[in-house]
Amino acid sequence: MENNPIQSPFDVWRNGHSEYKSAYINHEASFIKQLIPEISVGLNVFEIFQILQSRFGIDKLGQALNPSYTFPSPLEGKINGDWLKTTNMVGVNIRTIGNFFNLIKYLLTTGNCHDSIHILPIWEPGVVSSLYGKVSWNINPEFFSEELKNAIPNLGTVEKQLKVVTNLIHMMGKSVGLDVIPHTDRFSELVFLHPQMFEWVKRKDHHILAVSSQNGIEVEDIIWAYLNNHGTADGSLISYSKAVFFDFKNPILTEKQRLEVLFGKVEEQEKRLHRRLELMQQLLYHGLETMPVTMAPPYRGLHLVENDFIYDKMGNKWYNYQFDKPEAMSRVFGPLTRYKFYQAEHNHVLEFGNPNIPAWDYICQKYYECQQAYNFDFMRGDMAHVQPRPGGVPEQIDAFYDPLKAIKKYIVNRGVKHFGFFAETFIAPPDTMGYGNEIDHLEAIEADSTLGDLQATPVGSEVFMTILEEYIHIAETRKFAPNFTMITADKDDPRFDEFYKKGNHLRYFVGIFLPVLPSYMSLGFECRNPHLERGLNEEYTKLYVFQINDDAETDKVTHGPFVWGKNYGLFAEIEKMKLLFETIQKETQFATFKWISKPSKTNFVAEWSIGDYLFVVNFHAEEKLSLSEKENYEIVYTSISLEKNHECRIYKSKV
Repeated sequence: MENNPIQSPFDVWRNGHSEYKSAYINHEASFIKQLIPEISVGLNVFEIFQILQSRFGIDKLGQALNPSYTFPSPLEGKINGDWLKTTNMVGVNIRTIGNFFNLIKYLLTTGNCHDSIHILPIWEPGVVSSLYGKVSWNINPEFFSEELKNAIPNLGTVEKQLKVVTNLIHMMGKSVGLDVIPHTDRFSELVFLHPQMFEWVKRKDHHILAVSSQNGIEVEDIIWAYLNNHGTADGSLISYSKAVFFDFKNPILTEKQRLEVLFGKVEEQEKRLHRRLELMQQLLYHGLETMPVTMAPPYRGLHLVENDFIYDKMGNKWYNYQFDKPEAMSRVFGPLTRYKFYQAEHNHVLEFGNPNIPAWDYICQKYYECQQAYNFDFMRGDMAHVQPRPGGVPEQIDAFYDPLKAIKKYIVNRGVKHFGFFAETFIAPPDTMGYGNEIDHLEAIEADSTLGDLQATPVGSEVFMTILEEYIHIAETRKFAPNFTMITADKDDPRFDEFYKKGNHLRYFVGIFLPVLPSYMSLGFECRNPHLERGLNEEYTKLYVFQINDDAETDKVTHGPFVWGKNYGLFAEIEKMKLLFETIQKETQFATFKWISKPSKTNFVAEWSIGDYLFVVNFHAEEKLSLSEKENYEIVYTSISLEKNHECRIYKSKV
């Protein structure tokens, strides 16, 4: 049907939704046309079931909606994670859409050109409710869908709902991955349950007295005394020793039983929080706290700042940590603590030849359990750039070189051959984010792909073109592939608006049509406002990594739900590209790629062919370049109406 150009997307959908849904149901398109994300997440649960049943059949839908059933991944049969080198991924912060089930509604808008889904952290959060500061292995209860439970009462827990959602994603032909985080909230339930898997600081006021394994033993004593003085949270009798309680490998008490002894049952959130805060107070009284996470060299060598502190709501005084000898990217993440992967007795220097094996075994086993429970296809390794060895990447890589690598290998070696590793690194210069060469580090940790940093620079700038040239070279010569990043959750932040004022349609075009690089897009990019001036905080997905309601935190405070962008011109242009992608994929399978003219810091016009199709992109940021007509070709797509100096074209051979 012809759309009236003055109609809003809501009117277009209201007037033509039956036609658009029918095209999807009948496999004429792999997404529902004219369905903007804002409308999609508001669709009724029964309408979603009807759409999925009509497209996939009642038997498949019934299997997917059974949390006891594991729907086969479309990647089963793959022998490694190489598929990540060509995937087009969408990253989704569930807080922006409200709950896990709304992810399925959103995916009805994405199509075949986005074949993998990265779900930002799914765990119960801690301080400022940061998704990256988990307090337990419990799935975040805020992601529970009442609508889904009301429709199917059997899906009454967030765990069952997550399993059904991963089933549905697989039924839709897409892969799904989880965030793997090698740290927790500084006073998570895990640091109390496993004190010797974390690094503890003994301090008096702003003076650090000691950082040693003895501190962990003292923490165990304090927690054990608390249990004996306050009783168990579940009312059980203590009929075991302290050694038995803190031995996570001992079969006498499971981890679940010990958590209930310390904090109570999972559903008793208020009790668990109260007990956790009481334990925290006990430890702070004795001058004990976990070491905060550090990023980038030199990693070690911290001190407390006498006049730099805050008071929390309980009256505790928290001093900020600083590096003794900071370098360019040195950062301290105060709310987080990293697992103690290595002993560090002498002068706080990490002993890489002396790994804390229980911590390695534990984190590998827990992520394997999660992968098995929800059938995840890949891991996005948070802070994968961490390489704390001052000598750089060693010649011999042992089993304790990197925890993220260890987790991937653990899962693969237990039969999930296709399980991939998508690394969060930025391919920074040597000795910037980690010691040594980050590219060598990525090969050493056996990453299949990495995020890269194209999202942190304006399209067509000298830096952008230099990075793009480098990434293509890396993909051609190394064992992993950098992503062509459109936007990420980290960069959908008002501080980075300058990167996205122009060229966003070009980012999308290259992201889906250039098969030599994988691509990454965060939810919301397809209709994101240009933000020529800063928008409301509620318009930025990054700010929903936290839950900050304090108006004093002006840069991060949010008071309501995520507000979708209204850039319907960009949405319409992207929809044209998605439809062309499907045609080209059916005809070529993207299997006959050939460079004609590679982009570089001196070449702003890139050309490549795939089968009978020719792709031409003008990256130039300042001027419209002459894109000549191609003999024996006809134009099937051009974006000239959007931005003349960032034109993208697709030609098809007339022969």
